[in-house]
Amino acid sequence: MKIVLATGNRGKISEIRRILSDIEVQVLTFEDFDSFPDPEETGSSFLANSLIKAKAVSEATGLPALADDSGLEVDWLNGGPGIMSARYGGEGLDDRRRYLRLLEEMEGVPEHKRGARFRCVMTFYPAPAVEILPQPPGAEADEIAELLGDDEKALVTEGFLYGRVAEEPAGEGGFGYDPVFYIPEEGKTAAQLRLEEKNRISHRYRALVEMKRLIRRYCLSAQDTQGSSL
Repeated sequence: MKIVLATGNRGKISEIRRILSDIEVQVLTFEDFDSFPDPEETGSSFLANSLIKAKAVSEATGLPALADDSGLEVDWLNGGPGIMSARYGGEGLDDRRRYLRLLEEMEGVPEHKRGARFRCVMTFYPAPAVEILPQPPGAEADEIAELLGDDEKALVTEGFLYGRVAEEPAGEGGFGYDPVFYIPEEGKTAAQLRLEEKNRISHRYRALVEMKRLIRRYCLSAQDTQGSSL
C-alpha cells in the first residue's frame, strides 16, 4: 500500500519511515510529486489541523495521507501556546526568541506550577474505519464531524511527553521549545537528549506507534481481504 506524508519536514519524514519500515507500506513524500498542497491550518485544535492537512494532501495526490499537528501545552498558560506554538509571540520569531518569550511569561512561577506537555495528534485519511483515540470533547467532535463528512473515515491517535518548563535553556540539540522543556525522568531538557533517546520517548513517536497498529489492523487487513476476493 502506498501512503503519502503530509509534511515537508525531513526530520519527521525520516522518523516516520523508520518506524513504519516493518509493515507493508511504501511511504511517499512531497518530493515524489510535481505539486504539493500547503493548506492553511484553520482548525481550532490539533486534531482539526492534522485532519485538514491529511485531507488536502490525500485529495491532491489520490493516496491515503498521514499528517500530524503538535505543540506545547503549559499548565500556567491554561494549555497555551497549544496550536499557536509555532506562531507564539508573533510572526517572524525564530525558535530561540519564542522559547525566551515563554521564559519571560513564566518568570517567577514556582517549579510545581511549571508543568507542561508536548502533544502530537496524528491523522490517517481516508481509512476503512473511523477510530479516534481518545474521543474528542463535544465542540471538537462537532468540528471533526464537519470536516469528515457523512461517508468519510479516518484514523486518529495522539501521544504526549510530560515535563515542565525549565527556568533557563539547556542543551544544543532538538528544535522548537526543546531547550526549555525539562523531563524529570531523564534529568535533562529535551535538547540535552541524544536524537535516538528523544525519538524513543517523544510525543510523535508515541502517536505514530499507535497509528502503525491501526494501519496494520484496518488498512492492510482490508487490502488483504480485497486482494483475496479478486
